[in-house]
Amino acid sequence: MKTALVTGGLRGIGLGISKSLLAEGYALALCGSREIDCVGRELDELRSQCSNNQKVIYYRCDIGNRNDRRELVQKVRNDFHQLNLLVNNAGVTAKVRDDVLTMTEENYDWLMKINLQGPFFLTQEVVRWMIEQKETNSDFFAGIINISSISATAASLNRGEYCMSKAALSMTTQLWSLRLARYGISVYEIRPGLIQSDMTSSVTEKYSKLIEDGFVPQQRWGLPEDVGRAVAMLSRGDLAYSTGQVIMVDGGMMIPKL
Repeated sequence: MKTALVTGGLRGIGLGISKSLLAEGYALALCGSREIDCVGRELDELRSQCSNNQKVIYYRCDIGNRNDRRELVQKVRNDFHQLNLLVNNAGVTAKVRDDVLTMTEENYDWLMKINLQGPFFLTQEVVRWMIEQKETNSDFFAGIINISSISATAASLNRGEYCMSKAALSMTTQLWSLRLARYGISVYEIRPGLIQSDMTSSVTEKYSKLIEDGFVPQQRWGLPEDVGRAVAMLSRGDLAYSTGQVIMVDGGMMIPKL
């Protein structure tokens, strides 16, 4: 049974990804910032969908903390004994929507630790283990998926630190895809558009009106399961000869148009 580690895997897009990977037959190692007693409902929901001895285990982890990341990987090794897929999904938006002229270094540092430093160095920790597994078994399936955002290329002046973190995460996809290609470990980026989740709840009214007016060509919000389906496709190895590619899940929003 393949095992996936999904960061931020119990809320929003991450929960949609977790459900899709369960349906693909993966065992799940999930981490998040909440304590275990705050995620019981979501865990029960996922475990109710398990079959064939699938395991779902949750670990509290601050992805921006070096020690937390190292302990996370060690716990996954102890509990699952293998790891086939890492989905770097955990992320935060700006604490305060602030103009780039007044953005503070404190908010910048906090966000970058979680959105960029965390996924990069977690990937570094995980791929060392994946390479070990590949060297033992050349047929061992291993992959990395980074969940970024259309904000990687679409600039927002009132949350510049978020845009910068996603643009840099896109570059890490290219760096890791080049570095790991020789080992047969594919790396991808999924770039969601407007997805209904707790992160977008404060702007739902604003963007619902824009969507109705054609801002998104498919004229609907994206759903966490839309992202989950893209992850499921990559988790099967369906794009095995396409490492480093960006998968847009945005309803056509970022298609250049006149």
